[in-house]
Amino acid sequence: METRPLRANCLNFSELLGQAVALISPTMTAALIIPVMFASTGNMSWLAYALGTLMLLFVAFNLNQFARRSAGVGSMYAYTCRGLGLTAGGIAGWSLIWAYLGIAMAGITGFSVFAGKLAEMAGVSMSPLAFFAICAVAAWYCAYKNVQLSAVLMLVLEGVSMLLIVGLCVIVLAQHHFVLDTSQLSLRDTPLSNMGLGVVVAIFSLVGFECATAFGTEAKNPLTSIPRAVIWSLIVSGVFFVFVTYVMVHGFTGYATTLDKVDAPLNVLAELAHVKFLQIPLSLGAMFTFFSLALSCMNAGARVIFAMGRHGLLPLITADAHAVNETPHVAVTIMAVLAFVVPSALSLVHTAELDIFSYVGTLAAFGFLVPYFLITIAAPVYLSRLGQLRKRDIACCGIALLLLLIPAVGSVYPVPGAPVVYFPYLFLAYLGVGATWIITFHRRVPAAGTRIRQELASTHEAYQPSGLETLKEG
Repeated sequence: METRPLRANCLNFSELLGQAVALISPTMTAALIIPVMFASTGNMSWLAYALGTLMLLFVAFNLNQFARRSAGVGSMYAYTCRGLGLTAGGIAGWSLIWAYLGIAMAGITGFSVFAGKLAEMAGVSMSPLAFFAICAVAAWYCAYKNVQLSAVLMLVLEGVSMLLIVGLCVIVLAQHHFVLDTSQLSLRDTPLSNMGLGVVVAIFSLVGFECATAFGTEAKNPLTSIPRAVIWSLIVSGVFFVFVTYVMVHGFTGYATTLDKVDAPLNVLAELAHVKFLQIPLSLGAMFTFFSLALSCMNAGARVIFAMGRHGLLPLITADAHAVNETPHVAVTIMAVLAFVVPSALSLVHTAELDIFSYVGTLAAFGFLVPYFLITIAAPVYLSRLGQLRKRDIACCGIALLLLLIPAVGSVYPVPGAPVVYFPYLFLAYLGVGATWIITFHRRVPAAGTRIRQELASTHEAYQPSGLETLKEG
C-alpha cells in the first residue's frame, strides 16, 4: 500500500507556538488546577510553578539538541530512535500516544464541565455525553480538515482566554491598590515536603510543551521555529501560571471559603472583584480552551501514530494522509473515537465529570514522564555520536534526570488512595504490551530496521550525523 505524505511547510512559528500552548492549556490550570496546587503549597503556590517551569526547561534544552539538527514527523519518537535506537524510540512513541490520548480525554471532559455551567446559566439541562460528542466531533473535523486552520483556531481561542484571565487579574490587583502580598514571599509557612508535592503538580500542568516537535514535516524553517516554540511555550505558560497563581491567592485572602475548596475559582474571583459580568466570558473562554486542548492532542497524537505506522509498528493504514487535506485522517479519527469513548463509558457508570478529568489527566502524566526520561538520556548519546558532546551538555542531562525524579517519585509516593493507587500498574501494563510488540516486531521483521534508519536519515538534517547509520534496534 502506497501512503501519501503530510502537507509540507504550512505552519509558521506562531502557529507552532499555538499548538504547544494549547496543549499545555494555561486556562485549564487557572480554571481547575490552581486550587489543587494551593491545597499542597498554600501561599507558596506561585514558587512551585516557577520551580516546575525551570525544571522542565532543562528537559527542553535536551530535546532541542535534536530539534535544532533534524526535523520530521513523529516528535520525540524519531528523536529517541536517533539517540537510543529503534526499540527505545518505539517505547517513547507508544508512551506518547497514551499521554496525548489521556489529555485529549481531559480536554473533552473539561469542555463538558464548562459547557454544562453555561447551560445551567441559560436554564438548560443537557447530558455530559452530548457535550463529549460535540467537542470530539468538532475537534476531529478541524484536525481532519486542515492543520493550519487547527493551529490558528487554537492560537486565537487560547490567546483570548488568557487575555481575559490576565485582565481579571489586573482588576483584582488594582482593587488591592497593587500592594505587594508579603505573605506569599515568606517560606516559613510551607514545609519543604509540601513544596515537592507542589512541584509535581506544576510539572504535570506544563507537560505538552514538546508537541511542536511532532510537526517537523509541516513546519516552516523547522530547525529554528520548532526549538523556539518548545522554549517559548514553556516560558509563556510558566510566567502566566506564576502571575495568575499569585493574584488568585491574593484575591482569595479573607474569603469565607479557602481556594482549595472552590471548583470554579475564576468565577468566584470575578465576583469578589465586583465584575460578575465576566463570569460568562470566562466560562466561555475555559470551554473553548478545553476544546483547543482536545484538538491539539488529536493533532500531536495522530502524528506520532502516523510516524509509527510508516515504520510498520502500527497498521499501515494509519500512515496515510488524506488525498486533499493532507492530514493524517485515519490516525486523527482513531484519536477522536477513543477520546470520546473512554469518558463516555466512565460517565455511563456514574463517574463525576471532575473525577473523570482527574483520572485521565493523572494517567496521561505517566505517559509523558517516560519519553522525557528517554529523550534526556538520548541527547548526550546523540551528541557524542556526532562528536559534539560538551561538558555542559552532560551537566544539563544530569540535572534534568535528577529533576525528573521529583514528579516520578511524587506521582506514586505518598501512596494515593483508590483508584489512583492502581494507575501506575495500569500504565505499566500498557507499556509492557507495547514494549513486547516492538521488540518482537524487530525480531520478526529484521529488514524493518534498515527501512526505518533510511527514513530517519532522509529527513531534513542540518548536517548528517556521522553515526546515524549505526542506530541499534535494542
